[in-house]
Amino acid sequence: MLKFLSIRDFVIVDRIELEFVPGFTALTGETGAGKSILIDALALVLGERSDAGVVRHGCERAEISAEFYVSELPDMTEWLRENGFENTGDDEHICLLRRSVDAGGRSRSFINGQSATLQQLRAAGEKLVDIQGQHAHQLLLRSEAQRELIDGYSGSRPLARQVKEAYRVWQELRQRRVAWEQNANALTQEREQLEWQINELTALNFSADEWQTLQTEHSRLSNAASLLEAAQMGLEALSEGEATALSQLNSTISRLSHLVDWDDSLKAVLDLLEPAQIQLQEAVYELGRYQQRLDLDPQRLQEVEDRLGAIHAAARKYRVSPDELPALLKTATGQLDELGHKEDGARLAKEEAAARAEYSKLATELSVQRKKAAVTLGRQVTSAMQTLAMAGGEFSVAVMRLEQGNANGMEQIEFQVSAHKGLPLRPLAKVASGGELSRIGLAIHVIASKLSAAPTLIFDEVDAGIGGRVAEIVGGLLKRLGAERQVMCITHLAQVASAGDHQWQVSKSADPDTGKVSSRITVLEKQERVEEIARMLGGVKITDTTRKHAAEMLLSARAEEL
Repeated sequence: MLKFLSIRDFVIVDRIELEFVPGFTALTGETGAGKSILIDALALVLGERSDAGVVRHGCERAEISAEFYVSELPDMTEWLRENGFENTGDDEHICLLRRSVDAGGRSRSFINGQSATLQQLRAAGEKLVDIQGQHAHQLLLRSEAQRELIDGYSGSRPLARQVKEAYRVWQELRQRRVAWEQNANALTQEREQLEWQINELTALNFSADEWQTLQTEHSRLSNAASLLEAAQMGLEALSEGEATALSQLNSTISRLSHLVDWDDSLKAVLDLLEPAQIQLQEAVYELGRYQQRLDLDPQRLQEVEDRLGAIHAAARKYRVSPDELPALLKTATGQLDELGHKEDGARLAKEEAAARAEYSKLATELSVQRKKAAVTLGRQVTSAMQTLAMAGGEFSVAVMRLEQGNANGMEQIEFQVSAHKGLPLRPLAKVASGGELSRIGLAIHVIASKLSAAPTLIFDEVDAGIGGRVAEIVGGLLKRLGAERQVMCITHLAQVASAGDHQWQVSKSADPDTGKVSSRITVLEKQERVEEIARMLGGVKITDTTRKHAAEMLLSARAEEL
């Protein structure tokens, strides 16, 4: 349950720290005092969206902290452990949620002192607190809200999500199958074109390595005559002609070798010439071997040119460079493979049928749970209506089967009501007056809240539009609910407030120096409760009679408890 709440610089609240207790707590105060601000602050720390407007004017940031005792919530304890937020030691049963929003609108969230995402904060909040807003009964007029409520009441929300996902998969496969049928001819033509392209490129049997080899060989063969001529000229100049370079170098070295005995400074010249002699001789040998290997082969040259011509022709045809042809073959093969899957109509039809069967299975299971819950909820709300000034009235949850299922299942949920005995059941949105809608909505939410896993239930002016004896009954409902859960209710009704185990008063005042308005909360004692309930009964002028009436209401509520 909620143990402690700290609010700082939030809207018109400068600083409030509240200790919470079990049972039913009524929050009262004049209109505009800031009662709903407490709920808004709690909703913020439970993961609701925020903006810079929640920061008190002139302050840097708003900060809200909420401390919960979770020793009796094994699911929450396990969730904290799985997400790495568990406490140890003396604080192992404590869950501390904290949220700050700076003046720029930037928000930060923490669980047990560790940084958390907003989604994690919201997931934790859903396990701890259930908040029913002051306009919750208005939502009951919407078909989707009725469906969500019956799913929550029946515990079918996880199954409803599975149905929605199964429907998405089924429709996606159906669309693919229909698209295939509509484009079958075009797909066949595209497939034939790709097959022809792949066959042609495969027959070409071309690789990037071959391209480099062919270019080199073609260059050599097409210039073979010039290469032979150049090699012969080199040999004649170096060693085979008259006055060759090698013979002259040999002669020079021989003469200098005889003269070095007369002048040893010539040895440096010999040291330079002798390596040159060796290199020149090696060059002669290499030219000779090259000349022997180099042959004129017109037939091979024609073969290479024909091969290059075929490659260039394919490259021009497909508008790519020759070295990109292997990549083109790979791409076309991949496209054909993918297209082969797309045009497999039989496979698509089989997958669609399987997806539809899975959807039907899940949706049928969901229908069974909804129908069972509809009967139970209808009976319980009808029973509650008898005590809410709607004697003889009846409430029913109609589960109407749809010819074609949708993402929400195979039926439409419609809340129907007969406000008085003898009247036929009609849609809630068409027959319920504002007061009747408030009472029916309150009954539904009180009944549904009993099934909520959250240990703390908060009702924000859900008793609007009722009064008198009905208000006393509503107060009794909330009081009985408070015996099982921690319940808080913001109310303007003295009958509801007097039923509370505890009562807090919300008020606001302005600082005489700065003019800033602040909201504060006071825990009322017995006599203070009498004064506050008297104010709720009598308005501006409170008489002794009003106080006496207030005291009697509190005494009566206490007597009913005993």
